[in-house]
Amino acid sequence: MFALRCSAYLCKMFDNSERTEIGAMGEFGLIQHLSQHFEVKNSKTFKGIGDDCAVIDCGDHFGLLTTDLLLEGVHFDLSFHPLKHLGYKAISVAISDIYAMNGMADQVVVGLGLSNRFSLEAVEELYAGMQIACEHFGVDLVGGDTTTSQSGLVISMSAYGRVAKDKIVYRGGAQVGDLLVVSGDLGGAYMGLQILEREKRVFLEVPNMQPDLEQYDYIVGRQLKAEARKDVVELLKILDVKPTSMIDVSDGVASELHHLGKASGCGFHIYEEKLPIDSQTIDTALSFDLNPSIVALNGGEDYELLFTVGQTDYEKIKTMPDFTVIGYATDVTSKNMLRTKSDNQFEIKAQGWPDSQ
Repeated sequence: MFALRCSAYLCKMFDNSERTEIGAMGEFGLIQHLSQHFEVKNSKTFKGIGDDCAVIDCGDHFGLLTTDLLLEGVHFDLSFHPLKHLGYKAISVAISDIYAMNGMADQVVVGLGLSNRFSLEAVEELYAGMQIACEHFGVDLVGGDTTTSQSGLVISMSAYGRVAKDKIVYRGGAQVGDLLVVSGDLGGAYMGLQILEREKRVFLEVPNMQPDLEQYDYIVGRQLKAEARKDVVELLKILDVKPTSMIDVSDGVASELHHLGKASGCGFHIYEEKLPIDSQTIDTALSFDLNPSIVALNGGEDYELLFTVGQTDYEKIKTMPDFTVIGYATDVTSKNMLRTKSDNQFEIKAQGWPDSQ
């Protein structure tokens, strides 16, 4: 009887008369479809689905809650990803969303799915990396869960943080004319992954061949040991700059522009020549016959912060070497354009799920 009642309720929620393939909807369509029927009913839930974090009203401040899932074979390959680095990356990935709300991370909770091929020593190595990250970012690992996995290593991360109510930054808030700024450089993590996968293929063909990674130390590090940009939030505070909108670059700039534009009701015009790309990323992309600018726009897992500021704040940020103004917000809703070095214009299409290996 319970199952029948549940089925009747689901029919009211989702009126589907035939099978729909998830791939046909895409990541963004799936999220919108699944979340459309959920209404916020708890008075302390200030903001639910739709941003980097859920926002909880804690009285004198906002609490920030977020979660991330890392799956072996999808988000990481243990044939070249050391467990200690993976533990560090798992923490960094989780708390990056909190920094994207202009907040500070406080606690994390870890869930693990383990197959019987993992030893105690292997799990200890994973947690050693988590401990290093917790100490570096000043967060506490306060709990978790473990279970058996039939499909490799599964890591589920939840993080909690806080932000002053007058300092919180959402995806929605960019105004026409605002400057679009990104921290650090782009595309390095994606090209690091290409190198690691290439060396894996070489090793499988010639097991005695040693991997050639020394000349790719920067981009390989960008892939294996992600760094959440807590320092950017701290610097913005020192500069007395509150972004009008912000998001972390986990799925690539093209996808993040889609989120910012949709939430803010605007579009963005960016300049190819302004994209910050490290020389090692450029050289490696060219060696793979890839356009470095396309890599910078679509490569995931950089975990930089992409944000907008009012033009009056330009003087405060213009001398910051880690900030690059790459464009501005326009009144063309949800349409993002790239002006190339040859002065042509192309629409930037969002990808979604680009971190799949």
